[in-house]
Amino acid sequence: MSTSACVSTSAMAQSGSTTLTMTCAQARGIVSSQGSVVLHTGPNTFDRYVRDGSFCALQEVARPTWVRTSDSAQCPIGGVCRSVEIDNGR
Repeated sequence: MSTSACVSTSAMAQSGSTTLTMTCAQARGIVSSQGSVVLHTGPNTFDRYVRDGSFCALQEVARPTWVRTSDSAQCPIGGVCRSVEIDNGR
């Protein structure tokens, strides 16, 4: 049941939740409470935002990111998962 609740929340976010209509506190709260959520940042743009690196795949890390919200041009919403750069012995 918790899996379907998580899927429903993600599907709901994908269907229309946009950071442009949320306050910074609301957007941060969604990421914090869900751990991982897809949010629109504009009419045709979206990304998956995470609370921390535990929501990223292996070989990925959470990089801090900022989005525009209704009350902030640069709201520190959480992170996005990005590939880890492999150090080639340098």
